[in-house]
Amino acid sequence: MSFIAINAGNTYITIGVLDEENVLLSSKIKTDRFRTADEYAVILHELFRIHRIDGETLEGGIISSVVPALKQTLQDAIYKIIGKQCLIVGPGLKNGLKIKIDNPAQLGSDLVAEAVAAAAEHRGPVLIVDMSTATTVSVVGKNADYLGCMIMPGMTLSLEALCAHTAQLPHISLAEGPRGVVGTNTNDCIVNGVIYGNAAMIDGVVDRISAELKEEPVVIAMGERCEQIVPYCRREILVDKELLLKGLRIIYLRNRKKDQV
Repeated sequence: MSFIAINAGNTYITIGVLDEENVLLSSKIKTDRFRTADEYAVILHELFRIHRIDGETLEGGIISSVVPALKQTLQDAIYKIIGKQCLIVGPGLKNGLKIKIDNPAQLGSDLVAEAVAAAAEHRGPVLIVDMSTATTVSVVGKNADYLGCMIMPGMTLSLEALCAHTAQLPHISLAEGPRGVVGTNTNDCIVNGVIYGNAAMIDGVVDRISAELKEEPVVIAMGERCEQIVPYCRREILVDKELLLKGLRIIYLRNRKKDQV
């Protein structure tokens, strides 16, 4: 049986349909905290129609959201489509992690899902670099211990701040990537600085965390910007853009009601 999994981030909402082994649908839409449940239901209905998925056959769902206002909205939207209540990642759901930060309740549900998937696929330590609105680096130790995290401004956020707060630097596209390390015109200088600056930051952070752990970790990158940055990193980094959805699948299956199995 398949189910719906949704992660609501600050910039994008990831919508997935999964079964116990496969990701059947993975799509992104722009986050809008002012949309109503009916509007999100229309979007879900159209996505399912395009991908030929019958919402009424889905056995349930799970939601992760770092936008508090969207939790109930998305739950209501999904109910309109599949007629079932969704699980919401948070206190009360079994996830298998041993969260060892000062206040476990502060850990974002997206980071929880990513760590659950990483712990299931790798024998720690694992560093998860999520390049989204913010760039986060989660540290997962052996035995599924969540040891902590670093949070830095994301690539797009940094670029927007740079261009918004300077008089002569234009808004640019990063689509083409750098043509070298040192730029010879304003556009290339910004592109090179953003791409190589983020790659060097990630390499440096991984080096420092590895030294603190006294062990070489597996490094996994995900998020909408990871494929632009990872090729310029000197560290070996695995790219897994479905890590979060896979984590939501594990949490869903651990908490699925017996009558759904």
